[in-house]
Amino acid sequence: MPALTVVLSALLLLAPVTDPAAAAKPARAAVPDVVYRRADFSTGTAEGTTSGGGLAFGRAAGTLSHTDALGTKTWEYARWTGPEQAIGFGATELVASWTADVPPGSWLQVEARGRNAGGLTKWYSLGRWSYAEGDILRTSVPGQGDADASVSTDTLVAAAGKPLSGYQLRLTLYRTPGSGVTPRVRTSGVMSSHVPERKTVPVSPGGGAWGTELAVPRRSQNVHQGHYPEWDGGGEAWCSPTSTTMVLGYWDRWPSAEDTSWVDPADPDPEVDHAARHTYDHAYKGAGNWPFNTAYAGRYGMDAFVTRLRSLTELELLIKAGVPVVTSQSFKKGELPGAGYGTDGHLMAVVGFTSDGDVIANDPASPSNAAVRHVYPRADFEKVWLRSSGSGGVVYVIHPPDRPLPPTTPGLPANW
Repeated sequence: MPALTVVLSALLLLAPVTDPAAAAKPARAAVPDVVYRRADFSTGTAEGTTSGGGLAFGRAAGTLSHTDALGTKTWEYARWTGPEQAIGFGATELVASWTADVPPGSWLQVEARGRNAGGLTKWYSLGRWSYAEGDILRTSVPGQGDADASVSTDTLVAAAGKPLSGYQLRLTLYRTPGSGVTPRVRTSGVMSSHVPERKTVPVSPGGGAWGTELAVPRRSQNVHQGHYPEWDGGGEAWCSPTSTTMVLGYWDRWPSAEDTSWVDPADPDPEVDHAARHTYDHAYKGAGNWPFNTAYAGRYGMDAFVTRLRSLTELELLIKAGVPVVTSQSFKKGELPGAGYGTDGHLMAVVGFTSDGDVIANDPASPSNAAVRHVYPRADFEKVWLRSSGSGGVVYVIHPPDRPLPPTTPGLPANW
């Protein structure tokens, strides 16, 4: 049976069938509603931006004074406002992600607003991004909640009973007034989703990657315990940048020795410290901001974004195409056999599947690099990753632009 047919069949089998009448109806209630849509910079309203090869600062549309712990500075800006996009279902969450070239003397703010039954909401900031340090503090923006929605670090969360039927994306590029600096957004997109309330997740059938394991470098977060407390001190706090680093290493696109020359020479894996430093969110006070990690991967020329997958069957499509995937999950000790720990939220890199369909993960919550490879039972992994009390299937997809992704699941909205 072709792999894509297997995937579609898998999604229709995610909820158990108890009677013949139910067998005639797709079990859509058990599958997360999710769609990922890339921004088209040739559409929308440009205020000083130019499109073509991304979205670039062309001319100043105005100036703005910005204050943070680094002080108050004046910036000139150019802005792009995307057209309203229909979601196709009632979404409860939006996550925007991006890749951008923002050299010293420039930065980027990403905003979104939604449409609910009462009309358009206000604009919410989903992040202020800068790779360089010294211009602004890279940060999410807390305290934005109102009657329509709130922002939980990197996620726009619709208020109860007010699902979103559409959204707009707004990108503002800032630079030092009068400078020739040209910040550019290469890619951006929004993942809209509604994850059904569910405590259990039926195991999905294979998607064509059983017996495939990708040669992803292994890195432990725990060997960095206590490193650089100004960026949250390593150890369990660095699961996200460690996982991102492993995937970048697989593509041979991680920081050079020159990039990491500031790291203590005794450090076993300076590229992990580098990623933690440059994904650190000063409001969240950690390196686990999802879009900041994919934006960091973009620094190395990668196409990277945050989305949700509906099953391990879908994830297998990416592994089969040679693309490792970073997954987000939470579980109590004992819920994921072989892990030996519990977590309120943890990232790891899925690198393959055994011949029996179990998950092969480079789990950074390991005592050494040599111990990072784990095999987790398929059913248990799928449950802790997809259930509504966890991330609901959140992943980072990171790949070179010239490495195309496989087709998405037929009959369902595209989620990559």
